[in-house]
Amino acid sequence: MVPTSILENTLVIDDSPQPGRTWKLDREHNRFIGITDERDALEQAVYIILNVERYAYLIHTWNFGIELQGLFGMPINYVQSELKRVIAEALEQDDRVESVDSFSFTVKRESLLVQFAVHSIYGDIPITQEVNVSGV
Repeated sequence: MVPTSILENTLVIDDSPQPGRTWKLDREHNRFIGITDERDALEQAVYIILNVERYAYLIHTWNFGIELQGLFGMPINYVQSELKRVIAEALEQDDRVESVDSFSFTVKRESLLVQFAVHSIYGDIPITQEVNVSGV
């Protein structure tokens, strides 16, 4: 029997936006409590991205997380200027984030309290994050 047609090997790539539904993380009790999506899911993604060191875990791609290791023990003025870049770079990997700006810093004993705005497809999201700069 001779084949009458030849099937082409074609790869179809779907680059349309995917649904943002994900598990809802209860940060206070460290457990999942249902499903979330849209703005709440993005706020949760920001929290997770800012608390995962980039390149540290094989489960995450190299585009996921933040690079803080190189800032430990550095002068506070250097850390402040670099945090702006590092935070923006980490968060802008997410397609829902358009830009990150309006940074302000409060110096604490072993950390910095960073406040900034995430401009997203869901509107502006104010974020407050404490960053340990001592390396401990």
